[in-house]
This record gives sequence, structure tokens and C-alpha cells, in this order.
Amino acid sequence: MLINGDAKCWLRSGYNSFLLYYCPPVALTRACFRNQIKNSILNALFISNLFFTVMGLVVLGMGLWGLITKESFAQERIGHIGTDPMLVFVFLGLTLCLLCLMGCVGSLRENSCLLRLFSGAVLILVAAQVLVAIAAYSLQDQIVPVLRSGMLMAMVRYQDDLDMRFITDEIQMNLQCCGADNYRDWEMNLYYNCSAPGVQACGVPASCCIDPLENGTVWNSQCGVGAQQLVEFSAQSVIYLGGCLGGIARWIEQNKQLIGIVGIALLGVQILTLIVTTRLLDNIQWSKAISSQRDVES
Repeated sequence: MLINGDAKCWLRSGYNSFLLYYCPPVALTRACFRNQIKNSILNALFISNLFFTVMGLVVLGMGLWGLITKESFAQERIGHIGTDPMLVFVFLGLTLCLLCLMGCVGSLRENSCLLRLFSGAVLILVAAQVLVAIAAYSLQDQIVPVLRSGMLMAMVRYQDDLDMRFITDEIQMNLQCCGADNYRDWEMNLYYNCSAPGVQACGVPASCCIDPLENGTVWNSQCGVGAQQLVEFSAQSVIYLGGCLGGIARWIEQNKQLIGIVGIALLGVQILTLIVTTRLLDNIQWSKAISSQRDVES
């Protein structure tokens, strides 16, 4: 490194073996300044990758939680695990973690190949999210009908598809709702239809019940039996009357500002990561050019 006059650079040990160069303002040279910029970029890239690694682990944990909750690893169900929708969360979590690992290794080793792959993947993710946001905004009038048809299909296949049952139960319990538009939608299910034989006729799933636990410990799967035969005044003390489409709409309305802030923040962090990676690649190329020039001069 070329420094004029009495200018000196002191080498200090840095975080995670980063080499941080400190120069007094009066002796700040272009080389020292670029080294400081590069190390700042390395730190920023490391922090952003750490943030997305945590996100990836959260998504991966959600997928594994879903598989464990549904007992998908049980001997009688392991043969059908390939079609389990929870594998989507597992795949997304693993992909995000591996992508962040690529960015971390590429930045620490200053590997241009890994950094180019990382920046290309981030660019594809950003473009995909922007396209999804544009499509969702353009088709917002069709979102509710699509959700309704999906919810009704899940209700029809409730007993025959464990994945549909799991998703439906989670939605109804967490949003405290029952059915798509109201609790009487369950009449379209073959087993809960009032003309069906068996104890489930004219009933609703236990996930519709206000208090499905007896004594706070035992799950009462029969708590919704005969709920459709009750008038609304009597039924409201046993089950949730409102549909889940209204619950979803209310949840979005109550949290729309938070959703917008989180979405913009995530997109901003990804764009910033892309800019930082591009800047780091430029600095690596500049460092290689300087090293080559010194080799030629020597």
C-alpha cells in the first residue's frame, strides 16, 4: 500500500477475522479509504445474510413443525410424504439458508464466482416478489373468489385429505371462525351434511368449537356434533358462527400497515444486499488489478 509522507496505517484485529484498516484523517489515502469501504461492505453483507438465515430457519422450522404435528413421519404415512404441502416450507427454508451461506462464504473468501451466483439469485428473488405484488394488486378483485373456492374445496375433502384437514383446522382455530362464509357451509361436506348417516351429521369439526378442550387438557372431537341444528343464538355459545373469509379480511385490515412495512423492509433489505454485493465485487476486482500492477512493477 502506497502512503505519502508520514502517513501510516495501523492493522487492527477485527470481528470474525476481518482485517480492518484504520488511517488518521490527515493521512487518509485512496488505498486505505477503499480498504475501509470494502470492510464496511463485508460487515453489511454479513449482517444481511445473518438476518435472512434467521428467516430461513424460521420457515424451515414451520415446515418441520407441520410435518411433526401431522405425524407425517409415522410408518403408515411416510410413503405419502412426497406430496405433503409442508415440504414447500422445508424447501424454501433450506434454499434460503443455503443462499445465505453462499453469500457469507463468498464475502469472507472474497470469491467472485460465489458472489456472482449469490447476487444473481437475489436479483431473481427480488424480480419474482415484484411480479407477485403487481399480479396480486392487478387481480385483487379475484382474490376473494379464489380463496372461497379453495376453502370450500378443503371443506369437501376434509375427511379424505389429511393436509386439507390440517390447514382447515389451523385456519379455523387461529382465526376463530367456522366455514367459508358461516358455519352452515359445512353442510356441503359428505359427512357433516344433515342427511348423512352417523354421529357427524349436521355437525361441524371440533376446530370450530369455542372451547374444544375438556378441563383444559382433553380434546373433545364431538363438541361440534349437531351444531347446525341449533339456532344462531344457541350455537354462538358452542361454536364460532362467522366464516373464515371474513376473519382473513379482518386480519388483513387490522394488520395492513404492518404487512406493508414488513414487505417494503424485506424488499429494501434484499435490494440493499444486491447493491452491497455488486459494490464488493467491484472492490475485489480493483484489488486484483492493483495486485497485478504491483506484480508487473516488481
